[in-house]
Amino acid sequence: MKTLIFLVVLILPKLLFSQQIADTAYYPIIQNPEYELWKGPVVFIDEGHHNFHTKNGRYKAFSNLLERDGYNVKEYRGVFEKNQLSKGKIIVVSNALNEINLEDWFLPNPSAFTISEIEVMREWVFEGGSLFLIADHMPMAGAAADLAKAFGFEFTNGFVFDTLSGGPVYFNLYEKTLTESIITKGRNSSESVRQIATFTGQAFKIPDDATPILTFNKRYVNMLPDTAWVFDDETTKFNVEGWSQGAYKTYGKGKIVVFGEAAMFTAQLAGPQKRKIGMNNEVAPENYQLLLNIIHWLDGKLE
Repeated sequence: MKTLIFLVVLILPKLLFSQQIADTAYYPIIQNPEYELWKGPVVFIDEGHHNFHTKNGRYKAFSNLLERDGYNVKEYRGVFEKNQLSKGKIIVVSNALNEINLEDWFLPNPSAFTISEIEVMREWVFEGGSLFLIADHMPMAGAAADLAKAFGFEFTNGFVFDTLSGGPVYFNLYEKTLTESIITKGRNSSESVRQIATFTGQAFKIPDDATPILTFNKRYVNMLPDTAWVFDDETTKFNVEGWSQGAYKTYGKGKIVVFGEAAMFTAQLAGPQKRKIGMNNEVAPENYQLLLNIIHWLDGKLE
C-alpha cells in the first residue's frame, strides 16, 4: 500500500496539472440521435461557481456529444436563480469550487454554493427540474457536499484508490459493480453498457431511495488528506466497499444523477505526449454511451 501511495503522489499530480486540452478528434458514433440538430431542450453547464469543467473547456467533448444528440447546450453563468434555471431542462454542475480553493487545494474546502442557492436548486428539482451533479476528489467534493446533502447524498472529501493496482477503476456487470438499471440499459439493447472506467475520484453514500450505478467492492480505500495528492502514514483511510461513485433518484417531480468522478466524461489530451484521458481513452469505450443514457433519463426519455 505504501508503494501505491508513493506512486500516486509522484505520478497523478503531474498528470492532473499538466497541460490538458480538448481532444477535438474525438467523435463517437451516435446511431440514433434523440433530436434533430438544435431541436432538443436546453442543457445548462454551470460556469458560475469557479467550475473546473466548462462547456468550451474541459467539457468540450461532453457538450459536443450532447449537441450532436440534438440538445441545445448553453453556459449557465451567475448564481442559481429559479427564473434562470427554468429556461433549461437539465443543469450539469461539474467540479465547482469555492474561491479560496482556486489555487490552494488544502483544507478547509467550504461550499461553492450559498445556502440560498442550494435551496433554490432543491426547490427547482422538486418542481420538475433535472440536476446532473458531478464532484471529483478533494477539494471539489468538499465544495459540493452541502448541495449533495440537500438531496440525501453524503460526499467524502477524499480520494479513492484500488489497493491492488493503480490506474483507472473499472465497474462492470460481471462483478456487479455496475448496476443493471434503466440508465445502464439505455433506450434499446444497442445502448446497453457493460463496463465503465473512471479516473480517480471520491466515494459517497447514497440515500435509501437512490439507485446505484457504480459501486465499489472491497478492493477500494478512501483516503482523506489535508492537502490534495499528499498522503502519508497519518492520512485517514478506510474501506469503501458498498459505497458509490455514481447513483440516481427522483426527487419530487424532478430527477438527480450524482457522480463522484468528472474526467470519465471528458475527452482530453494531457501533457507533451498528449495522453488520452476520459471518454477517448481506450479503456473507456462505453463511457460516452453512459453519458447519453444519463441525459436521456434526466430528459424523461427512458421512462
